[in-house]
Amino acid sequence: MIYRKWVYEDIFRIAQLEKECFSDPWTFRMLADTFFSENTVAIAAEEDGKVIGYAFAVLAGEDADLANIAVDPAYRRRGAAQALLARTETEVRAAGAKRMFLEVRVSNAPAMSLYLKAGYVGRYARPRYYGNGEDALVMEKAL
Repeated sequence: MIYRKWVYEDIFRIAQLEKECFSDPWTFRMLADTFFSENTVAIAAEEDGKVIGYAFAVLAGEDADLANIAVDPAYRRRGAAQALLARTETEVRAAGAKRMFLEVRVSNAPAMSLYLKAGYVGRYARPRYYGNGEDALVMEKAL
C-alpha cells in the first residue's frame, strides 16, 4: 500500500468513496474546495494504482480537525485507516498543530475503537450534529 498526498485527479475517486462510505457524503465540489485550501492536509491510500482510502484534516493555528477518513469496504481491516490517521497526524504536527480534534457518530463503534487505540479521548457530545439527528462525540489527541 502506498500513502501519499492527494492529487486533484484523486477527488473523483474520493467523491465516489464518500458516497459508498457515508450517509451524508461530501460533494465533489466540497472536496475540490478543500483540496485547494492551503490549510488542508490530505492523504490518499493507494493499492494497485487505485485510491482505496483517504483522510484529510483542516489546520487552524495550533489545532487541526480531522474532517474525514474512509476506506473502501473491500479493503477494510487491513490497517489502512490506522496508517492514514497516523500519517495525517504526522503531517499536521509538522505544520505546527499541537492537538487534533474529530467528530464521530455515537453509533460508529469501529471508528471509535480506531480513535481510542490511537490515543484520542472523548471530550463532549454534540447533540443532533449529523443530518439525520444523530449525536457526535468530539474527541481530541495531543500531538
